[in-house]
Amino acid sequence: MINRLAPLIAGAVFLLCGCATPPPVPPSDVRGNYDHTQKYLTWLVDREMVQNEITGISIALVDNQQVIWQQGFGYADLENKTPATPETVYRAGSIAKVFTAAAAMQLAEQGKLDIDRPLAAALPEFSIKSRFPNAAPVTPRNIMCHHSGLPSNFLRGLFVREPDRFDSVVEAIHDEHLAFPPNYVFSYSNLGMALLGAAIQKVSGQAFDTYMREHFFLPLDMPQSSFAQRPIAKAYDRNKESEVFSLRDMPAANLLSNVVDLSQFLKMQFAEGRVGNQQLLSAASLHEMVRIQNKDFPLTFKQYVGLGWMMSGIDIPGGGPVASHGGSLPDSHSMMAILPEHKLGVVVLSNSATSHVAVSKIAAEALRLMLEAKTGIRQNPALPVRAAERSPTPEELRQFDGHFDTMVGLARISTKSGQIDVDAAGHQFRLVPHEDGLLTIKYKVFGMLPVRVGAFEDIHLSMAEADGRQIIVGRIGDESLIFGEKLKPSLIPEPFLQNLGHYEIVGKIDGPSPDRLLLKEDHGILIGEAHFPEVPDLLLRIAFQPVSDNEVVTAGLGTSRGDTLRLIGAGDDATLGFSGIQLRKKLN
Repeated sequence: MINRLAPLIAGAVFLLCGCATPPPVPPSDVRGNYDHTQKYLTWLVDREMVQNEITGISIALVDNQQVIWQQGFGYADLENKTPATPETVYRAGSIAKVFTAAAAMQLAEQGKLDIDRPLAAALPEFSIKSRFPNAAPVTPRNIMCHHSGLPSNFLRGLFVREPDRFDSVVEAIHDEHLAFPPNYVFSYSNLGMALLGAAIQKVSGQAFDTYMREHFFLPLDMPQSSFAQRPIAKAYDRNKESEVFSLRDMPAANLLSNVVDLSQFLKMQFAEGRVGNQQLLSAASLHEMVRIQNKDFPLTFKQYVGLGWMMSGIDIPGGGPVASHGGSLPDSHSMMAILPEHKLGVVVLSNSATSHVAVSKIAAEALRLMLEAKTGIRQNPALPVRAAERSPTPEELRQFDGHFDTMVGLARISTKSGQIDVDAAGHQFRLVPHEDGLLTIKYKVFGMLPVRVGAFEDIHLSMAEADGRQIIVGRIGDESLIFGEKLKPSLIPEPFLQNLGHYEIVGKIDGPSPDRLLLKEDHGILIGEAHFPEVPDLLLRIAFQPVSDNEVVTAGLGTSRGDTLRLIGAGDDATLGFSGIQLRKKLN
């Protein structure tokens, strides 16, 4: 659910320590011998667990129809000293989306679901308001590739102790608006996957979790896998047990599984959809799922996606396309990735909040080493040569001065000092230009001294003009994506100006909730601020842009942008409505 870059910016404010040296590469490998792969990954997992205070990790490697290695590290239950094993069940998070997409494709093969017709054809109860009268419809296809234009989430009741049924969102969103026109910009949507799950229920005549059990988990021999309203796995934050909340949107993120079971799914993928004598999915459907769907969309920036699978983010030179999907919940993280052309795959599951970067790094290294072992294609990446730093040009100082919506919320960038200084998420940074035209990020210790941070080393930024927008493009390796957008001051509607101040949520929230909410104006921009006690060092700041006298939308492009904040009533009785949540102004 959480973007790869956001945790790096918001939380990585210290240098990573070093560990023991990795095992040496043998002088010559026998094709198909994975001994070095296992030794290196064992070293890497141990190092990542120490550096990131990860409690438990399990991993499995798959070569075509063989599980060549599976192993658990650390603890599934730290208090009772229960070790993590390949059979340990974890919260697999958004890996669920690959299964939900596979179910949609299975029903499409049966003629029960047309992925290119409007979603309402399969789910007549679905409706949502739109400010884009000439836009394309919401379809199962653009839901599966996160270009549906739907809001990323419907927040009321999303992350709680006792969730409602996921299909309750079908009726709940009738008064909400599309965030973007469909097929316009990548905007990761859990809500979209919940709606697709409701459509699967409708056309199959079975409850979603029942359908997945009978049509995937049972035929694939995945006995420990399930879609569940409430998680049963323990989770940890820096080796301290944390309370586990449920995510209402089951088809988007509520998959419970282990690496043994998920290996069965990868074997089916590599067998062109066959499981024994049964054709679970057609080869054509599986190939379509790993085909880039958004290459020609207006604002792609090489952030490619298939159907359910992400098609960028992991780069393995010589390996062909990489299809992957992570599962990021506040309390745990996971990664499943494959090289379809070479029939190689890896699954990494963790029970720790601090494992977000680690699971991706382990999965990428696993694919790199497996490719070497299977094919002899050596991965000898040249050490990056960083272009020399330089002073900002007058044009860069002009471009970067102002307010920007970014992946970690609203950022105020000031160039008054002749440098590009950033205030975002309650921290201070500096953007440093280089001779190659790209910019890198330094963290300002105590808000003063800019230093390099390991987690930012691979991030490079540049400014681009697209569709009349000034966009900061972020690059990691060969992947580019929208990092931020420069905002223009706009005329704030008078009713909102009359209702600035501190707010509180109406009613009880059965889950994490902000302890401070503020609506204010700054340099002609309407800004919302939220502070969560669970993340004391993070201040979330969101900019709003007006669309009418009583409605504004979250500014910027992509995930969690375009959501509507509406003003209801006036005077002392005025309240704010946002994603199903009602807010009232505090009296003092």
